[in-house]
Amino acid sequence: MWTREGRPARGDRGARDLERELTEEERLARELRSVRPRHDDPEIPDDVQAKDLDRVARNELRTLSKDNADWVARHLVMAARLIEDEPELAHSHALSAARRAGRIGVVRETLAITAYATGDFALALRELRTHRRISGSNDQLPLMVDSERGVGRADRALELGRSVDRATLPTDVQVSLAIAMSGARLDLGQNDAALIELEIPQLDPNRAFSWSPDLFHAYADVLDELGREADAGVWRERAERAERALGTAEDASGDETIDVFEEDVVEDDFDDDVLDADDVFESDVFESDAVEGDAVESDAVQGEAADEQPETDADFSQEK
Repeated sequence: MWTREGRPARGDRGARDLERELTEEERLARELRSVRPRHDDPEIPDDVQAKDLDRVARNELRTLSKDNADWVARHLVMAARLIEDEPELAHSHALSAARRAGRIGVVRETLAITAYATGDFALALRELRTHRRISGSNDQLPLMVDSERGVGRADRALELGRSVDRATLPTDVQVSLAIAMSGARLDLGQNDAALIELEIPQLDPNRAFSWSPDLFHAYADVLDELGREADAGVWRERAERAERALGTAEDASGDETIDVFEEDVVEDDFDDDVLDADDVFESDVFESDAVEGDAVESDAVQGEAADEQPETDADFSQEK
């Protein structure tokens, strides 16, 4: 029974239960309640084995019984296999895993990722929050920011993205966060700010890492929004060149190979210092109007990359 104001009515036993503080187990069970009813477990091919799951993920399942851990692991393997081509079925596998192992971080993370892939941004955001609470990791912060955008809260997406010191994040996560933050700026019509979000040290046109193509394409898209079609074309060409270089490196057998390509480098005129959008908009998290001032006019960013970059996939030398 509930009062008109929405508070539990006095003397109501269920209301008294709701008023007391829930245990961690009860809270997780309540969060999963909505995904449990009327769910049929999808079939798993016989050739899918628990050992196919990543070793780190398997270690997280060690708190479960062996039979349950194997069952959950096989569903997680299927979710990973299907996420690109059949996201709905992948999500169904993730739901099955969550019904058996709702307190395991990698399970909630998988459920969040598959929910995001199906466009259920509210569920993705809820599960990502739970995953962060369980694991203490901020590695999925970019997906959380993007999920806030998905539910129409670009201003909160910016606030969330600025709540963590980016220097504490792995390099690839920093890049993904910059792309997500840039998208939130675009949602609010802050196109100049969206460009600055992407002008990070990793925006290096002469070197290719696994995250470079996405960063270059995002930069080109914002340049298009600003009406700078010629500059956008240059960065799309760089993105395609990076993709080719990375593809060549992946195709090489045996040893890890760094391929060097001789390409023409367009000379750019701009300041050596890269503007940081967090500095420019430090007190303007919730402002939706475009910030006054010119965007950095550049084809590339000359900021120095971090001394230690993970997994260099390819280098681009000066062109002939």
